[in-house]
Amino acid sequence: MEAPEDEFTKYRSPLVSRYASKEMSYNFSDRKKFTTWRKLWIFLAKAEKALGLPITDAQVAEMESRVEDVDFAMAAEQERKLRHDVMAHVHTFAYCCPTAAPIIHLGATSCYVGDNTQLMAYCLRIFLWLSLNQLARVMDRLANFAEKYADLPTLGFTHYQPAQLTTVGKRACLWLQDLTMDMRNLRRARDDLRFRGVKGTTGTQASFLQLFQGDHAKVEELDRMVTEMAGFKKAYLVTGQTYSRKVDIDTLSVLASLGATVHKICTDIRLLANLKELEEPFEKEQIGSSAMPYKRNPMRAERCCSLSRHLMTLLSDPLQTASVQWLERTLDDSANRRISLAEAFLTADIVLSTLQNITEGLVVYPKVIERHIRHELPFMATENIIMAMVKAGGNRQDCHEKIRVLSQQAAAVVKQDGGDNDLLDRVKADSYFSPILDQLDALLDPKTFTGRAPQQVTRFLSEEVYPLLEPFRSKMDVTIELEL
Repeated sequence: MEAPEDEFTKYRSPLVSRYASKEMSYNFSDRKKFTTWRKLWIFLAKAEKALGLPITDAQVAEMESRVEDVDFAMAAEQERKLRHDVMAHVHTFAYCCPTAAPIIHLGATSCYVGDNTQLMAYCLRIFLWLSLNQLARVMDRLANFAEKYADLPTLGFTHYQPAQLTTVGKRACLWLQDLTMDMRNLRRARDDLRFRGVKGTTGTQASFLQLFQGDHAKVEELDRMVTEMAGFKKAYLVTGQTYSRKVDIDTLSVLASLGATVHKICTDIRLLANLKELEEPFEKEQIGSSAMPYKRNPMRAERCCSLSRHLMTLLSDPLQTASVQWLERTLDDSANRRISLAEAFLTADIVLSTLQNITEGLVVYPKVIERHIRHELPFMATENIIMAMVKAGGNRQDCHEKIRVLSQQAAAVVKQDGGDNDLLDRVKADSYFSPILDQLDALLDPKTFTGRAPQQVTRFLSEEVYPLLEPFRSKMDVTIELEL
């Protein structure tokens, strides 16, 4: 039986159909793209008119009145016939704007709308959806978490082996440290971004110089006016037919770096979930496994890791594209960029919104953490015990040998017999250590093993994190509920 022809018989990118926000999906939609093209044609016509070209108010008004009236069927038919997307939309816009038809796209090349639209999308995405909103909210939630658990001791791990104690809050600050770097990188990328502007076929502005009869000042003013209308302070002074594709490298490298940060954070959460010390949110009716009903799989963190890997790999596309652009331009960038640029922003949007959801519902299990500390702390406390014995008049070398023997006996119980660490019981049972038995509880207080971790949390948050978040305080009240 033949499948019915509907939306479920065609491939749909999961980035759009399952994960991405409506706002981000719209930003890369055909409607957003082609209405932006029309706005750019209006900017160009207005500036050309203001500088003396014979363009009427009626023509501009007609174009402005039909910006949203895009006949997608006509445009698709035109593109099938012309094999040129920009000219297909020039003809489609001209059809509904017959008075303005003669001046639409006047003096411009395809990259006037194509490249400038991409740059306008970049600026909006980096500034509004990454820097201002999602990343700031993730950092805010983690900062609150770090402050709450600044003093809670926990095992540190190096090589994923138990190491010196840290605190739960200090570990969160390690995540925040990377996110502060991402925030600064995003702001730098936003601030460095310029408009392609009005440059013509090979970037020489020759067509516009001809339109203005050799008046260089008017051509420069045209470029400045259109750049300002598009919301940019600066345009690139020199371009080929396109803006340099290294701009794409700079932009996607920031997003890929963010992907690496999110992957590290969510990997840590997954490892801690295995230890049952920390868990991501788990909903009342959520199912962890179809076969094992008791499981609470960290599926949100796993999703972040999966998509972050995709985000990181997307950087190879603009690297390859920039390296093979011939002379003033070659078209083998186009199809690749249609996929890689949109997917990078869509993926960044998803991993940040999912990470925000995770950080808004992180659950800590102090009793489990305490049990793990008790299991390892006796070994870590041996140096403190030796120092206390020396202060009580003992010999450092004799004490070291005593501790070494007892530690190996306790380790054998743990590793070979599967028992608990009984080193402290062995110390208490040995009369050699009687001078310090009344000090053992104080020597084994976990908070004495965390060094300056709590103080580092306080200083880091106050000096580096909170100042970065201050401009975004009005954006912090948005919470994330995952649909899938």
